Amino acid sequence: MVLENKLGITDSSELARVEEKISKSKALELFETGLLDTFEVGTFEGLANIHRYLFDEIYDFAGKIRTVNIAKGSFRFAPLMYLEASLDNIAKMPQSTFDEIIEKYVEMNIAHPFREGNGRSTRIWLNAILKKELKMVVDWSKVDKEDYLLAMERSPVKDVEIKVLLKAALTDKVNDCEVYMKGIDASYHYEGYNIFKTETLRNKH
Repeated sequence: MVLENKLGITDSSELARVEEKISKSKALELFETGLLDTFEVGTFEGLANIHRYLFDEIYDFAGKIRTVNIAKGSFRFAPLMYLEASLDNIAKMPQSTFDEIIEKYVEMNIAHPFREGNGRSTRIWLNAILKKELKMVVDWSKVDKEDYLLAMERSPVKDVEIKVLLKAALTDKVNDCEVYMKGIDASYHYEGYNIFKTETLRNKH
């Protein structure tokens, strides 16, 4: 299934290619202009601003909470009916220590608030929290992609793996563009979401 997009692309491979190119360009712009530093840190509003900036040229839903339930394999992300409450709770979670920040990141991943582009925007969001609170960021070039995806899949049950993995990749190069851009690499994000039957917002009208 090809996501409906502003560019009129009907081929999934072509959409993925164009999406990555545009989102990387926008992510770089977000960093270089300093606009990222003006967004709220650790809230859904801040995350939504990041997502909107990255994907607004591609999707109408950029920066908007998804209106469908989504799953990855057998794992279902936060059900739509509880999503807004979940995001409110995440915003209230503490973020003063490394463990607290990663726990918040894990919960935001479980929420998966957007239809597409969650991984990239949430990794930028994570580094913004780490930068503000600890004066550190994750150097994604030091994070094995396979290990990361496996650790994230297991994190709802056990978050020790993802904490160990990301702690080992911390750096104080908070203003290094190359370190920042590595987190936008599309190969770090989940592929192939499934939509399962649900009552969407559109069905309520």
